[in-house]
Amino acid sequence: MNPIAPEDAAHVHGEVAAAAAMVVAELTARAATVATAESLTGGLVSAALTGVPGASVVVRGGVVSYSTEAKASVLGVDPDLLARAGAVDASVAEQMAAGTRAVLDADYGLATTGVAGPDPAEGKPVGRVFVAVAGLGTSRVQVLDLRGDRAQIRSQSVLAVLRLLGEMLDLPVGEEVDRSTG
Repeated sequence: MNPIAPEDAAHVHGEVAAAAAMVVAELTARAATVATAESLTGGLVSAALTGVPGASVVVRGGVVSYSTEAKASVLGVDPDLLARAGAVDASVAEQMAAGTRAVLDADYGLATTGVAGPDPAEGKPVGRVFVAVAGLGTSRVQVLDLRGDRAQIRSQSVLAVLRLLGEMLDLPVGEEVDRSTG
């Protein structure tokens, strides 16, 4: 339940690949599909999923919604919520996941939003990340406070959202990336 220490970042890459392979295999077995909505990870979740052979059967696509405007116009995130809470928020992550699920007609939507650094943003500290998974009639959101440099925070975020999907699919997903603070 401890955060992944920066010195352990080399292990994260292998864990991301393993988690991606596990969820792709399970989605394939269930004939289910997945789509991504990414802000701070900028396409890394999609890259992890599509790096798995056979992923084309389950991956519908992804939206890199780096700007607040794209979150609202493409994914349907409530503009009033964005104005009030900013882009780094649990409800925003949840709406991003639901939005990509709807836009790309997928069974599951994954979302990442947060502050990778090097500087704080919107009053949120570096390492504050929200990951979300939306499925049929259900969603899960996790808040993370990650340590490390920009690349490490982004990698840990990818692992966290894949593990959150794994949990929703009732898979053995390994130990937590970080302690939930919310």
